[in-house]
Amino acid sequence: MTQPLPHQAVAALAPVRAALLSAATAEARDLLERADREAGALIAEARDRARSLLEDARRQGERDGAAAARDIRARARGTARARELGTRGRIYEELRSRALARVREAWDTTARPADVSLGLLRSRARRVLGPDAEVTEAPGGGVVARLADRRADYTLEALTARAVDRLGAEVETLWSA
Repeated sequence: MTQPLPHQAVAALAPVRAALLSAATAEARDLLERADREAGALIAEARDRARSLLEDARRQGERDGAAAARDIRARARGTARARELGTRGRIYEELRSRALARVREAWDTTARPADVSLGLLRSRARRVLGPDAEVTEAPGGGVVARLADRRADYTLEALTARAVDRLGAEVETLWSA
């Protein structure tokens, strides 16, 4: 056990004690101030880093968004073009179908133009393949001629298809008007 110090010793040590306490308080204050400065610097550095990361992420997001938008626009243009071409194809086929129906109607009536007779079609087929060509009447109207591995198609369907095909770019006015 330690003995308590006499009152005079305590009184004599009071200035030393006060100096030590004052020095410890000043050192603690300095440490706290330095810790506050370091913490403030770390917080400022973290904020700057966070702002930089956010700005980088924003720029990357804008780039990614722009690229995604370009991809979406390209796909949309491709889809629109495919639909447009599909519609044009259906219109073209409808034109061919209607034209063929009108040709068959004219073929089946006595109002058929004289230059669209079977005799004329046979003659044209033989001119193309030669006089030895075998020419037969087609069930749907017109004729088909064959000679060896060659064939001349003068059926109503083939003649109508060629006539519509010869319209070329004029047909586009159907869907561009």
